[in-house]
Amino acid sequence: MNAISNIEPSPLAKLREPFSADHISKLPKETRAQIDARKTNKNLMVWNCKECGNHHHKDAVHLDYVGHAALTHRLLDTDPEWFWEPVAFGQDGLPALDRNGGLWIRLTVLGVTRLGYGDADGKQGGNAIKEAIGDALRNAAMRFGAALDLWHKGDLHGDDGEHADEGSKQQPGSRDSEAREQGMPDAAWAKLANLMKATSTNPGALVDHYKVKDLRQLNSRQYNEVIDRLEQRLAEAAKAETNRTATGTDLADDEIPY
Repeated sequence: MNAISNIEPSPLAKLREPFSADHISKLPKETRAQIDARKTNKNLMVWNCKECGNHHHKDAVHLDYVGHAALTHRLLDTDPEWFWEPVAFGQDGLPALDRNGGLWIRLTVLGVTRLGYGDADGKQGGNAIKEAIGDALRNAAMRFGAALDLWHKGDLHGDDGEHADEGSKQQPGSRDSEAREQGMPDAAWAKLANLMKATSTNPGALVDHYKVKDLRQLNSRQYNEVIDRLEQRLAEAAKAETNRTATGTDLADDEIPY
């Protein structure tokens, strides 16, 4: 047995293990038109949906997601001493929300810390706080690889193994074209839309920069690039807003071309 075979995977690799089917829940997603339609016509509603247990428009789509309990279970299995903390606190000593009602957190697992962002998706009161925390934890855990396949449409490892040679024979840009034809998953689009709103980013500038007709046509590389840059911009804005009273300075322009 050589030295390479004795190398053990990082303990953090446990976060990337696929979730079992009983840990994956269904989340209904409606379009704005569907929401407006069901408010005026109750016949368009599905009550106590057999698939997700919620009430929603009959044509709503269901997205796979990992709930707060399942994610907490995985985090505890990986590191019993994991913890999260808000990036900023308000004057009342509680976690501070940004101007859009979103929550920035730091998630630390096995001594490694990564940022996450969550919002309440329109909820109010105590449920809004719990929703924002859960959303932020899922977002931060995704940066560790938790439930990563559920954030991406299709198999992230589809080019591995027996398909690697076939993928290498494709013409340059063919995968980008295929990704554009498939379109962006609703969950990915919702995340991008929330970040654009939170950072006051002009969608038209992104369309021009990436030379696409619609932002849903971004390929996975472009999408991840935009998400990383917008999250960086939002983190800088949150930090600047927290320190603005003390420093009296404005946020400097960054080098993002949109």
